[in-house]
This record gives sequence, structure tokens and C-alpha cells, in this order.
Amino acid sequence: MKYFGEGISETHKELNKIIRKPAEIERAKALFLELHACLHLSEASGTMQNKMSGAARNEVDVLLEDLAPVEYAVMPTAKDETIAWVLWHVARIEDLTMNFLVAGGEQVFNDAWKKRLNVSITDTGNALTDDEIMDLSKNISAKELLCYRNEVAKRTRMIVAELRAEDMKRKIAPRDLEKIRACGGVTAQEDSAWLLDFWGKKDVAGILLMPPTRHVMLHLNDCCKWKEQIRTKRKFYRS
Repeated sequence: MKYFGEGISETHKELNKIIRKPAEIERAKALFLELHACLHLSEASGTMQNKMSGAARNEVDVLLEDLAPVEYAVMPTAKDETIAWVLWHVARIEDLTMNFLVAGGEQVFNDAWKKRLNVSITDTGNALTDDEIMDLSKNISAKELLCYRNEVAKRTRMIVAELRAEDMKRKIAPRDLEKIRACGGVTAQEDSAWLLDFWGKKDVAGILLMPPTRHVMLHLNDCCKWKEQIRTKRKFYRS
């Protein structure tokens, strides 16, 4: 069932059609930025021109603006994670892939952010147990998590604005994948380590089409569903 992002799948499909066409580079970048803005708080993309009137609010604003701290740490069913885990997971993956693999630079996350966020892990959270997900969700600072995700989004937008047509077909460099391993972005656990193989088979266009876009679309849809369940059901798997 669709809970989030009506119409943005079509934008993603259009981006997929043109992203590797040199003559369409500027349109592709514009489409990416349009899609990306729908997947982050409006302040991250600079689209919130009149916050008081709510004129520029998007679906992510609506999802997150009235969440209570306890709602970040609820697993509605045994098949689910939590909203806090999702926001950490998608932010870490976007940070790692866009900064190391696309830009060949350094990630936003560092020791200062680790302290601000009040987290003990540095990876994407793929291999966490339910107990570990709940521990992360109950201890992480929701306020700082949103700040971190905003900073990641802003960096992504700067990176994409500078991309050239020839960058789109550039293969991901093994040395950049190793940087992710070395900084603790993934762990040696099978449920985490596979990410390096997955990303390593892509080019820059392939990264743009998944970690900062389609991957986020799917997870935000889950979050909207969970928010509805949290506010309408009385019993949850974990909270």
C-alpha cells in the first residue's frame, strides 16, 4: 500500500531513462534534485520559503514535525524496525555512498556527530538485532538525527550540482569502497558486508538511482505506515 510519495516513482523512472545520456545531464541533475527534495525535510533543500504559513511543507515535514520522542522507538510488528532506525540507516547510507563513492571525499559523520547523536555505532545498522535496534532508537537524539540527515542532504545536493556528464558512467573505485570498510561504515557481518559488493557493481548513475533516492522512498513509505499504526493500535511488538 502506498503511504508516501504519490507520483515520485514516475519522476524516478524518468530520471532512470535519461541519467546516462550526456545531452540530458542538466535535466537529469534537476530531476534528481527535485526528487531528492521530496525525500528530506524542506529546510534541507532550501525549499521552505514561508515556514510560518506552511506553504512549502512537504510529506517529510508532515511525517516528522509532530512525532513524539517515544514514537521514534516503536516496532509495530516483528517484521518492522523503528522510525529512528530508518532515519539513521538512510542517512548513513546516503552519507557513505555520496561522499566516498560519488565525490571521492570524506563523509559528514565524525566523532563530533557521534557524540551529538549519542550513538555507539558507526555503520548503517543493517545487521542490528531487534534489541540493538531498540537500544539505538531509545538512546539516539532525535533532534540531532534530523540535523545530521539535513547536513547529509545538503552535501549530496552540492555534489550532484557539480557532476559532469562523463561522471555518470564512472565505475565505483575499489579504494573508495575500502574507505567505507575502514571507517566502520559497514561491519564484517554478512548482513552488512554485502553492501560493498552491491555498491561496487554500480556506476555513479546507479548510486544516484538507489541509495539517495529509491532506497529512501521505500523506507519513508514504511515510516508513514508505522506512524499511522502507532497512533491507531494499542499493542506493538516492541516499544
